[in-house]
Amino acid sequence: MFRTKSVEQSILDTEEPEHALKKSLSALDLTVFGVGVIIGTGIFVLTGQVAKETAGPATAIAFAVAGVVCALAALCYAEFASTVPVAGSAYTFAYAALGELVAWIIGWDLVLEFALGTAVVAVGWSGYVRSLMDNVDWTMPEVLSGTDVAEGFGFDILAFALVLVLTAILVVGMKLSARVTSVVVAIKVAVVLMVIIAGLFFIKAENYKPFIPPAEKQPAGSGWDAPLVQLMFGYEPTNFGVMGIFTAASIVFFAFIGFDVVATAAEETKLPQRDMPRGILGSLVICTVLYVAVSIVVTGMQHYSELSVSAPLADAFKATGHPFYAGLISFGAAVGLTTVCMILLLGQTRVFFAMSRDGLLPRFFSKTHPRFRTPYRPTILLGVLIAIIAGFTSIEELATLVNIGTLFAFVIVALGVLVLRRTQPNLPRAFRTPWVPVLPIASVAASVWLMLNLPVETWVRFGAWMVLGVIIYFVYGRSHSRMAKEGR
Repeated sequence: MFRTKSVEQSILDTEEPEHALKKSLSALDLTVFGVGVIIGTGIFVLTGQVAKETAGPATAIAFAVAGVVCALAALCYAEFASTVPVAGSAYTFAYAALGELVAWIIGWDLVLEFALGTAVVAVGWSGYVRSLMDNVDWTMPEVLSGTDVAEGFGFDILAFALVLVLTAILVVGMKLSARVTSVVVAIKVAVVLMVIIAGLFFIKAENYKPFIPPAEKQPAGSGWDAPLVQLMFGYEPTNFGVMGIFTAASIVFFAFIGFDVVATAAEETKLPQRDMPRGILGSLVICTVLYVAVSIVVTGMQHYSELSVSAPLADAFKATGHPFYAGLISFGAAVGLTTVCMILLLGQTRVFFAMSRDGLLPRFFSKTHPRFRTPYRPTILLGVLIAIIAGFTSIEELATLVNIGTLFAFVIVALGVLVLRRTQPNLPRAFRTPWVPVLPIASVAASVWLMLNLPVETWVRFGAWMVLGVIIYFVYGRSHSRMAKEGR
């Protein structure tokens, strides 16, 4: 259960013709992927919600704090991705450092994280597109607009179609995926920059007063809805005030989720030792700067107490008498979610492919396309399944599972850096995480703290999924593992 797969063997496995992925990505492609998946509904929705309910104008500081927490994890990811440039991200890293069972658990976790994330984002994208269609008097039939139908049946045809189209793009090849992503990300970043530049002309200094509003105690949660930390330690989270900034940081942290997906493309990168750290850290820095700038602008345009929760940026421009910008922001949000959906789907297929190549899942899924050199079998299977989930299911209540899954992966990667530094100190490392062991330990502590702030029901659902994964490992994965068959 705790046999590890050497870094050398992991790299050798990528050279088998039938299971080899095409290397076509550069540092710029990776950075674009990172920006494409990080900037989504967080910057268009979460900014106003947190400013109004939790931190006021100090939301900008909360974004900076969350960026630092992510940077701790990103530095650990950068070391692993450059040292073990193999598809699978945290799954592959755990296999090299912590053993097969831990690798399976984190791989199983990532499958859940990316699948639900893709479906949720596709449903959100569908909502933005229907809103834009309504603006020009195009109305979708109610039965094809999702699950919120009076008769109890609905099918979200837009979300279903989006996932299928993106699946086809990923099957054709990574370079095409990168080109599509580059165009969409350029549009999305242009809209964000437009918000920042245009919004600067409507800022009123009095809207920043008070920059840090007086502290208020949050209403106490109870039962399944309560944060686990509240039940364990009696901790009472605070809105506003200095502590409200850290409460806000635990919320806006989830706007950064996605930079770890960049690591799943390590095997398809031309020079992973050099370009993976650049892609991971570069995308995180760009998004942090944009998040901070947008939060400063939106709280300057409209007093935080008057901000809209559902569409703060668009409504802030409407409040200043500029509805044109509001429509442009809605367009940018719809375009932006396209890349988020595609890159999450990309991440899941690569993790699934890596687990299949190792024998923990059927080897049938580890064959690459003879022409495109992409893992087309898991891409098609997962794409169709997720399209159906997105079409039939309104899974907002499961979205927090994406968050806990990501944080769990952060913990495993940080621990993996510590273990691999001790067990293989002479392993060539193109990028080294600084201040080991202090920085990885800080990353683990920060991630665990944010996990403890999630509701109890999220922990129960996550635990049930993990138990199912362990059962599957002992029934199938342990005996079919390539390492078991080869006596390693």
